[in-house]
Amino acid sequence: MDLKHIGRVTEHFPMKEVTSFKIGGPVDYFIEPKTEEELIRALLRLEEEKIPWMIMGKGTNMVVSDKGIRGAVIRIGEFFEKVTVEGDRVIAEGGASMRSVAEAAQRESLTGLEFAHGIPGGVGGAMTMNAGAYGGEMKDVVESVRVLHANGKVEELSNEELHFEYRNSRVYTDHLIVLSTTFLLKSGDSERIQEEMDDLWNRRTTKQPLEYPSAGSTFKRPVGYYAGQLIDQAGLRGLRHGDAQVSEKHCGFVINRGNATCQEVVELIRTVQEAVYQKHGVELETEVKVLGEQ
Repeated sequence: MDLKHIGRVTEHFPMKEVTSFKIGGPVDYFIEPKTEEELIRALLRLEEEKIPWMIMGKGTNMVVSDKGIRGAVIRIGEFFEKVTVEGDRVIAEGGASMRSVAEAAQRESLTGLEFAHGIPGGVGGAMTMNAGAYGGEMKDVVESVRVLHANGKVEELSNEELHFEYRNSRVYTDHLIVLSTTFLLKSGDSERIQEEMDDLWNRRTTKQPLEYPSAGSTFKRPVGYYAGQLIDQAGLRGLRHGDAQVSEKHCGFVINRGNATCQEVVELIRTVQEAVYQKHGVELETEVKVLGEQ
């Protein structure tokens, strides 16, 4: 493949270096465009040569196969992190962290994004899965999203057109790339906003195993239940498969104790799903995405 003018390209790049789980074999092409123009060129080049591709941001909701990924991974990262504030709107590029977006809102006394302060991923991933925490979701604060289609077309989609659902959106189902997002917020008191963010951050750090690599909450919340509670009641707290473990701190997390493999994580997830179904008759659906060559 002609690698000119499509950004920073690394062949056979180890995905474990850019995922929060610290797991994953090499991808054939790891592409980091520096501008929207390079991003579009990269996308069209890959489509023309029929090379499979996927988009990633902060890598916080994925576990990559030990065999790696065939094709290309396009990372929307350090070159797409600009955050600006215009009145009661915050405009953030796809690679910006949700933490930085929430902090920008707080500095301008804008309320509505406090819940997102502790979400570990970026704007693009948050739009993809309608990320949420502590009662808030992206659908509550997003006005519109600029997206890139596989054919190179750039389009602005309204909140309604994004079809936000629980941990899903049109960004995911239509394989779209998030260029930027406009959040519509309300005026508030900056000190109270900071206090709320600090409180939520403290709750997160005391209750979640942030000291270990993971992909955050492993399972979606089943209707009427809490995944972590069901797992604990099934007697699985601390269960290990190799270096993959059900967190003793929060059973809703599968963590990497050091050198876990994707296979160990996947097998542990299956064990948990089977045990919870046998104990409670509840099917746990994964929130984390397993990617790559199986």
